[in-house]
Amino acid sequence: MNTLPLIRQRTLRTWLILGCSVLTLAGCSDDTSVISTATPDTVPVTATVSPTPATQPATTTVETQLPFKFPLTGLPADHEVKTRPYMVMVENAPQARPQTGLDQADIVYEILAEGEITRFVSVFQSQPAGAIGPVRSIRPYFVEIGDALDAIIVHAGWSQDAMDMMAGRNLAHLDEVYGDGAYYWRSTDRKAPHNLYTSVDKMKKGAEARKFRTEWNGPLLTFAKAGQSKLTGAAVHYIQIPYLMGYFASYDYDAAGGVYKRSMEGKPHLDKETGKQLQTKNLLVLESKHQIIDKEGRRIVDVFGPNKGMIFQEGMSQAITWERKNGMLRAYATDGKEVPLLPGNTWVQIVPEGTKLKVE
Repeated sequence: MNTLPLIRQRTLRTWLILGCSVLTLAGCSDDTSVISTATPDTVPVTATVSPTPATQPATTTVETQLPFKFPLTGLPADHEVKTRPYMVMVENAPQARPQTGLDQADIVYEILAEGEITRFVSVFQSQPAGAIGPVRSIRPYFVEIGDALDAIIVHAGWSQDAMDMMAGRNLAHLDEVYGDGAYYWRSTDRKAPHNLYTSVDKMKKGAEARKFRTEWNGPLLTFAKAGQSKLTGAAVHYIQIPYLMGYFASYDYDAAGGVYKRSMEGKPHLDKETGKQLQTKNLLVLESKHQIIDKEGRRIVDVFGPNKGMIFQEGMSQAITWERKNGMLRAYATDGKEVPLLPGNTWVQIVPEGTKLKVE
């Protein structure tokens, strides 16, 4: 019987193997995989398999939850957050409007200062805001909020009582007026003192230069779990909060976004840089004892409680009692249980006792 030479047999086997491989690859080359973009909290991965004689079309979606949460917003994070927040005093005089950076704050407190106008106590931890301001001076009740949060306090000047408090407690703070000017800048489009700004990057450099402690020892917030019941009061789509001298803040509920959009004196409160309207997932209005203590109109404002207030979330309202416990101003229902925040940012309006809200 005739036989092929050994080398020809090996060559033939080699070509047969290569031919099968090409056929196999060609049969699989129609399969495609698609990875879609995702929101920060979930990463959906969708794989689409093309039909073949042996298979049917199939789509599989897998959601991977990010492993950590930002402490002050409850929103998902891809790493554990242990860094101290920065508490920045932001001005609200008419010459300082519109402000910059408040849209990136995790928590904002609006509280009366002297001059019959409010000031913003803005807290930054989850977002690296590139500009924040205008920055102004600090008062003792603002210091109390920053101290309770274990925040690095950022300001430009102070009342003597506020400075005595910070010095006596050895609190970490960056003061533009006395020694920390390198971590601020002044814009040229406004007149002083309404043109002073800082950023998370500059505050971080200042904290490193001053050798402040970096690890956070702050309070834990309570956030609602998925499916947890909503607020028990009436539906509210508009809240108007009067302060003094005709100034008022207001919020309109945006059902599509599930947030309250903020206005001042009837006009949308916009960020100077982005032009976007400020908004909040959680809105608390807290009554507090206020007392004027000198001819300049400086005040003592109670930031400890207990006292009464209201909370608004996703178009609903609830009457509460508030009190500072474990470093935070917390809301409590009539049964004494804490009312949890929804994941997202929070605005806290602290108003004098007896303030009458307009709600619709």
